[in-house]
Amino acid sequence: MSSTLPVVAAVDGSDDSLRALDWALDDACRRGVPLRVVHVRQYALWARPDVLAAGPPEPGDDPVLGEVRAYLKGRADPPVVEYHGLEGVPGALLPELGSGAQLLVLGSRGRGGFAGLLLGSNGMAAARDAECPVVVVPRPGREVHAEVPVEPGPRVVVGLQVDGPDEATLAFAFTEAGLRGARLHVVAAYMWPVQTWAAPGELVPPMVDQNAVENQTSTLAEGFLAPHRSRHPDVPVDTYAMPGDAAGQLVAASHRAGLVVVGRHRRRLLAPTRMMGSVAHAVLLHAAAPVAVVPPTTGEE
Repeated sequence: MSSTLPVVAAVDGSDDSLRALDWALDDACRRGVPLRVVHVRQYALWARPDVLAAGPPEPGDDPVLGEVRAYLKGRADPPVVEYHGLEGVPGALLPELGSGAQLLVLGSRGRGGFAGLLLGSNGMAAARDAECPVVVVPRPGREVHAEVPVEPGPRVVVGLQVDGPDEATLAFAFTEAGLRGARLHVVAAYMWPVQTWAAPGELVPPMVDQNAVENQTSTLAEGFLAPHRSRHPDVPVDTYAMPGDAAGQLVAASHRAGLVVVGRHRRRLLAPTRMMGSVAHAVLLHAAAPVAVVPPTTGEE
């Protein structure tokens, strides 16, 4: 990799963040870049007077980072491991880390999350707002009730929207598949059946043949994938044109996958702030594999 920007792992001492740390360490080693371990310490305004009088601990006294140092001791390390302690609100500070990172990696929930939540607020804020791709590592044991037939071996799954492909998302997915020696599983979903309204309360059967729609989807997908295939000739690609909901198809494909890659969302005229698209949101909540949310290319949001 030409860039030496680090892979950043956000930790808080929870089992979820340690799983994210393991994932980030492996990815930093594959990329040959530093691993930066960050803990954001949040101090409540209602802290005890004696704690306030003493002030926050020095960065070197951060017990969470101390635990992480012990956890990583003796492990295969990337070229450099850095430890950073920050003070503030995690949901605000974590997205800012993306401006100096190749990748930001978090667990699906931290210590402060409610037990019933599938994705914590910090992970959602980072995936929505960070300038770099964000990987959220889920807890083990998520069930996927619909599976799809796939080729054996390691896989990276990516969603391709043929009426608005995201080049940054495809580039990231090809790179990750190449680093992992994995197949790239491309899901190009199309809506079916197509319904036409002729009059109030009256549905007209679709006049377009499903095979024609599927073939057109496949043809468009292959056209968008062609330049990425040429840049990554060693990455085997399996393209699946699938009817139905894109999020559901990606969640089904996440079973036993190494990573699922989705685009975040482009800004729209009437919604100028950054948004999390419905597909990315649903995949984050339900996929059985780690999910990478890739921001659009600079200038597209």
